[in-house]
Amino acid sequence: MCDGKMVDDNGMAMKHKLWVLFMIGAVALPALAQESIYRCGNEYTNTKPTGARDCKLIVGGQVTVVPGTRVAKAGAPAGAASNPARSDSADQKAREADARLILQSELRKAQARHEDLLKEYNNGEPDKRAEETRNHRNYLDRVAELKASLARNENDMAGIRREIDRLPGAAQAAAGR
Repeated sequence: MCDGKMVDDNGMAMKHKLWVLFMIGAVALPALAQESIYRCGNEYTNTKPTGARDCKLIVGGQVTVVPGTRVAKAGAPAGAASNPARSDSADQKAREADARLILQSELRKAQARHEDLLKEYNNGEPDKRAEETRNHRNYLDRVAELKASLARNENDMAGIRREIDRLPGAAQAAAGR
């Protein structure tokens, strides 16, 4: 020991020597941890291939493989009916009829709600409630809320009408209205 430091036979400080060993280990260990990886076409494996497969050893870097989704074949889907065009057409027409009934029901509900809101709004002068006689601000807030509700409801009805018009056969249904 010399000047309070630990020194080896070559005069190298022990701390420095330990640091060098640590750095060598830090670089070498990850390389040892990675197994050999082989690429066989589009497939990667860590087992040494046998046989006549065209596999190449990948050197350096780590490989991450994320499996993709399977692409459906262009052939007929499994479980297709004997005459798919006819059954698909009938099923589609039934779905469209159901959609039309549901949308028409929603439109009737929206129209009824609109009539109720119009009665309550009373052309911008709804009847005052007991708590609003003392606080005019509450009355003004309710009037603004009713006006906004009317506007939202009108937009909802317009959207439902657009959806009904988008359904096939809308021109025929519009002529029958």
